[in-house]
Formats: sequence, C-alpha cells, structure tokens
Amino acid sequence: MPYNASMSTVYLNGQMLPLSEAQISVLDRGFLFGDGVYEVIPVYNRRPLRLAQHLSRLNDSLNGIHLDLSIDAAGWGEIIQKVIDANQGDEQSVYLQVTRGAAEAREHAFPNKVSPTVFVMSSPIADIPAADDIRGASAVTLEDVRWSLCNLKTVALLGNVLLKQEALTRGYDEAVLVRDDYATECSASNLFMVKEGRLLTPPKSRHLLPGITRDLVVEVAREHGFEVIERDIHEAELSEADELWFTSSTKAIVPIVALNDRAVGSGEPGALWREVLSYYRDYVEKLKRGEAS
Repeated sequence: MPYNASMSTVYLNGQMLPLSEAQISVLDRGFLFGDGVYEVIPVYNRRPLRLAQHLSRLNDSLNGIHLDLSIDAAGWGEIIQKVIDANQGDEQSVYLQVTRGAAEAREHAFPNKVSPTVFVMSSPIADIPAADDIRGASAVTLEDVRWSLCNLKTVALLGNVLLKQEALTRGYDEAVLVRDDYATECSASNLFMVKEGRLLTPPKSRHLLPGITRDLVVEVAREHGFEVIERDIHEAELSEADELWFTSSTKAIVPIVALNDRAVGSGEPGALWREVLSYYRDYVEKLKRGEAS
C-alpha cells in the first residue's frame, strides 16, 4: 500500500491519533516564535538508531532554551516505540518536537503555567543504499548567516531553509556554509573533508549542530584505523580536498562530487567514502539484528 501521510498515526500531548486530526492552538509559541526544539531519529527494522544519543541531544536543546519537561528517557522510549509500531514500514524517520506551549497572549517573555506541546510523528525512509547506487551531490559555498546557537536543535530553521533554497535555486543539491572564512557545516547536514588519507571535520561548537550521524561516522572510521581530525577547515582548503562528504540522520553519508562548479577530487565518489560507508552500513545491519543500538 502506498504511503499516505494523512493516514499515519501521531502522538500529540498524551494522545495517539491520526495525523489528519492532530491540531494545536494558533497561540502555540512554536508557531508564533519558533520557541521549541526537535529531533529526527532514523529507524531500521523498527529499531531507533542511537536513541540514547538523540535523547541526550534533545535534553541539551531543551536545557539550552530553558524548557522544563517531565518526560525522561524511558518515557520518550515508550512514546517513540508506540509511534513506530503504529505506522507502516520497517525503515522510518521519527520526528519529535517540543514547544513551550500555548499561552493566553502573544508575549515575548516566557509565560507562566503553560504546558509544553509534545508532538511525535513518523514517515518512511529508504534503507541506506549501496555505494554504487549513490551518484553524489553538488554543492556551493554560501555565507553562514544563521544565528550563533546552531548547536541547539531548535525549530527556528528559517536561516537553514533560506540557505538550502538558495543552493537549490542556483542548481546545487546542498550548501556548504562558511562563517568568518571557515566551514561550519551544510544547510541540513554535517561536513567531512578527506585530504591525504586523513578524515577532517569541523570541531563541535555553538556554530554547528553536534550530529549523531557525524559522531557515528567518526567512531566507525577510527575503529577501522582511519585518522580522524576534528579541527577548523578554512574555506580555501575545500577546493583542495580529495573528497568531501555530508552526513545526516536520514541520508547517512553522501559524497560531494562538485563544489562551486569544480570537481572534488576525481569528480566521482571517493575510495575512502566507499569504505567508510560500508562500515556504516555494517553498523546499521547490526542494529537491525539487535546487535547494536
């Protein structure tokens, strides 16, 4: 049966209900101010990938915007599993969002005695393709004009949206963001560079999201003997890269084969990318069998 989003089942403030029936107040602060946070968790064979790490990042984001929530890790696990079980497909993407809730009036200051809005939904995703089925992506460097707390995964994503759209409008698949002459990340993903057999990625800071997939790529690469260096990457270095990749929860590891209309390396997905992707796919296969988390 083809996927029909309107027929999916979601969680909203303690209730499981069809997506078509889920409603929130127009005074919800997520709607009015972008006052909320979110997470995206890939699911393979109905098992969430790195759930503990995703929930830890969610908690960091909640703390970062001073939003108290009574749901603990076990409670989140139950909610997320209910949503997974209620929807089609062994491979899913779970989206959860928490906003500060709906106040009686539109005021910038935090309202008193307001219950957070908690929403969780799921949609199908494709399994991770083999290397030969991935064509690679094109990218363009753009100025990182977002705010200075990109380490918080907030729903205020207009900066990311505008940068992504600019890349698409100009005929590219993704934008590599540059702030003060240094690459930070991409519009919706983390960035890796390969140079002389070493894997480089910008260090965690408030200017980029601490990606769960990013961390897993670093982990599996190091486990298999690759040198991984977390350091600042100057914009000028990007044009000399042997390989460039971006990573995200729903797209895994994607090679960038052209940057600013110039080939990256050979202009084809690189050998180191192929190898690390195979290790990443192996990890996901272990997750499917219940041998990893």
